Amino acid sequence: MTQFRPCIDLHDGQVKQIVGGSLNDQGATTNFVSQYDSAYYANLYREHQLTGGHVIALGPNNEEAVLSALKSWPNGLQFGGGVNRENAAHYLNAGASHVIVTSALFENDEFSFKRLDEIKQETGKDKLILDLSCRKTQNGWQIATNRWQTITSTTIDAQTLKELSLHCAEFLIHAADVEGLQGGIDEELVTLLGQHAYVPITYAGGARHLDDLKRVHALSNGKVDLTIGSALDIFGGSGVGLAECIAWNKQHKNG
Repeated sequence: MTQFRPCIDLHDGQVKQIVGGSLNDQGATTNFVSQYDSAYYANLYREHQLTGGHVIALGPNNEEAVLSALKSWPNGLQFGGGVNRENAAHYLNAGASHVIVTSALFENDEFSFKRLDEIKQETGKDKLILDLSCRKTQNGWQIATNRWQTITSTTIDAQTLKELSLHCAEFLIHAADVEGLQGGIDEELVTLLGQHAYVPITYAGGARHLDDLKRVHALSNGKVDLTIGSALDIFGGSGVGLAECIAWNKQHKNG
């Protein structure tokens, strides 16, 4: 059954909501900057047992905020953002339930199974989440790395999803083209993911109201979870309240 999954997006040490495709060395187009720190949101999610959420570090200067969130809810949040084989164990030891990896799996914009195996040796399959965040091209949805600015040669399709599912606990997939725009989810992508959900999958991008949870549930046959960011009231949005998402999860937790 489709669940709401919470997020804590960090940029320059602050909890923010940004337009995903705008992130680069100069900064990002920002929808919201919170007055609260990362620990506040970690404790909020912990209080309501909103499991399976993620902390994402978008660029540098986020380490203190990352560790604060993980410490606030040990083994309650996943972490991604610059994770590689050298630091993966560090974040697991700091309290991350899983680490989320993208760019470290690519070499010269080509997917590297050697790098995947090296990271898996550090984390184990059960603690590793592959971030397959993507951008739409004429060839389909292609995985995007380097803060979603570099489009790789790896396409998200039935074969990729099946093959990579053998090496991880979950997938996290941001549709970078619609991330932060509150213009609606990528329905074609959600449908594809639902058809090939061999492991749990969380989709993020474009959600704007509670009906998107219903839509993801219908399109994926309940096999894909949804992260809602900029539209959420706790991030300055007006499309959906956290209380509604909590109620949805309770209602749909067991069928």
